[in-house]
Amino acid sequence: MDAVLQALADGSRRTVLEILRQHPATAGELAEALPIARPGVSRHLRILREAGLVDVRHEAQRRIYSLRPEALVEVDEWLGNYRALWQNRLDALHTEIAREQRKRT
Repeated sequence: MDAVLQALADGSRRTVLEILRQHPATAGELAEALPIARPGVSRHLRILREAGLVDVRHEAQRRIYSLRPEALVEVDEWLGNYRALWQNRLDALHTEIAREQRKRT
């Protein structure tokens, strides 16, 4: 999970994942969407591959990258504990607001 979180820490890599969430793309296509040179995109793709967030397949001379959403499952499960904490706090806030509104009427 640490490798995934470190990969997600960079804004350019998150942008790459957002693009790949919509459709597979080549490094060149990804480079067009980012304000960095193609070698930089290649480095980001290597980090994402090593973290298990993207797959690559070869089609003739092209490399097509695609998202591996299952790599995010462990992070989602970890965040679930915090999501539950916030949901409980939001539920308590909602209850308190409703109580105050009843007092005023």
